[in-house]
Amino acid sequence: MATKFNIICMSGYRENLQMAAMFAATAAVSGNVVSVFLSMNALRYFVKNNQISPLPEGEIGLLMEEKHVPPFEDLFRQAVELGDAKLYPCSMAMEVLGIPDGELQPYIENPLGLTKYLSDFEDGHVMTF
Repeated sequence: MATKFNIICMSGYRENLQMAAMFAATAAVSGNVVSVFLSMNALRYFVKNNQISPLPEGEIGLLMEEKHVPPFEDLFRQAVELGDAKLYPCSMAMEVLGIPDGELQPYIENPLGLTKYLSDFEDGHVMTF
């Protein structure tokens, strides 16, 4: 039986986005069920044609860019394409940020409110990044 992992991704720092993506991709391709809730400062990096990069929080974030670590966007996409992962944008964050429907990357599901996300994914492990 697959383990369920629920990842709440709200940080806009490169290290947190990278760790969430590495966890999601590894868990998904290992046969686990993964759901990711994208909210707050994390959501803006999933808009189509995004030209902004997340700021590093510290030295590791700077080194990841310097050493060309695979970008978190690619890892999240691979989690969806190669495993059982789904990424859900927060409807409230979309409204606050002024992101219209259809403007997120194609591998992102339809928006959910936090209440719906929590009720749909109440079982499993929860991690916050």
